[in-house]
Amino acid sequence: MFDTGSTGFMIVCAMLVLLMTPGLAFFYGGLSRRKNVVNTMIMVFAVLGIVGITWTVCGWSFAYGGDGSIPFFGGFDQLGLFGTTQGMLAEAEAVPEDAVYPGIVDVVFQMAFCMITTAIITGAVAGRFKFGAICVFVAIWTIVVYPPLAHMVWGGEGSLVGDMIGALDFAGGDVVHISSGLTGLILCILAGKRRGFGMMNYRPHNVPFVALGAALLWFGWFGFNAGSEFAADGIAALALVNTVVASGAALVSWMVVERMKVGKPTLVGAATGLVAGLVVITPGAGFVEPWAAIVMGLVVSPVCYFAISFCKQKIGYDDALDAFGCHCVGGVVGGILTGLFCVPELSWTDFGGLLYTGDPSLLVSQILGILVTIVFVGVADVVIGLVVKLCFKGKLRVSEEDEARGLDVAAHGESAYPAYVGLD
Repeated sequence: MFDTGSTGFMIVCAMLVLLMTPGLAFFYGGLSRRKNVVNTMIMVFAVLGIVGITWTVCGWSFAYGGDGSIPFFGGFDQLGLFGTTQGMLAEAEAVPEDAVYPGIVDVVFQMAFCMITTAIITGAVAGRFKFGAICVFVAIWTIVVYPPLAHMVWGGEGSLVGDMIGALDFAGGDVVHISSGLTGLILCILAGKRRGFGMMNYRPHNVPFVALGAALLWFGWFGFNAGSEFAADGIAALALVNTVVASGAALVSWMVVERMKVGKPTLVGAATGLVAGLVVITPGAGFVEPWAAIVMGLVVSPVCYFAISFCKQKIGYDDALDAFGCHCVGGVVGGILTGLFCVPELSWTDFGGLLYTGDPSLLVSQILGILVTIVFVGVADVVIGLVVKLCFKGKLRVSEEDEARGLDVAAHGESAYPAYVGLD
């Protein structure tokens, strides 16, 4: 029989990860302008529906199907999840020796990962992107980018990043955060800057929404990281502890940086620091000790703060809600620090962190894995973005009139605050 404890644990973890995407809608919605909050949130909600379809039809098969012989692709053997019921009944009669829970649980757990990854992208283009264009892009991206990347990192024996390069990614530093943040950067560059970018301040319209969204993300992340152990055991508990302390350390670190730079800490800054800490610990949650998780949290906030407050203005890209500055930058920092702090006995490979072994092999593998992720995702994003742009007659963004009026009314015919009559 399957282990009922681990089965129940994984079902709960899947539910927690599914909660993260609506939580992100509140987080992004609060950060957006009043006239665009509905549009910002519906882009995130649209991902729930699109990924539910694409993951079932082919995403799962492309990521985890096949026999593992192809380094960057799963297979076509599980398209549409046909035969899932029969396979589940067969499993119940003859449980594989190494299986602790039914395979169907993993399908929804990994689907939830794809959902939150894809939803992160939308924050970079908030306030000016055509809703139809983002839906088409997401549909293609969740078929040709996310599943192959998941296979390259987590596909097991024969996978390009996880096996051949030997890079570690416990819960999605490469697969989730670097891929989504980089995609957001490329899309915001292809779309162009918002009206008034660099000349006016874009302030969050609803700070309590931001705090609510961050709280939901924080809660869901416990299933995200702990569930990536795929068993109710000590490593899952370690991942849980590390997630708590890293996010807490990053929150404190962000408030300290804000106090030093602008003279006072903010709730939006604290929430952003919390998320940055969650991002940085994701690749190493089950590989490092809690003291190292605290260090990772303390380090990531100044780096992400610099990327958001300085690099964005200096370089001139308009990442509206800082998907790149928080997720991609935080994911890169987490992947590199995992190469420093990984406990050798917990490593999936023959190598431990540089701090423990003095051997830079794992650190080099981590950097190579990050570079492969950046190249693969970056090239694919540009191609898909240009194709979608061509399909929409050369324009990914709404008209200047619609952007000025606000996308809530222009694109969806509704307002988050219909009784509001003041200035935006």
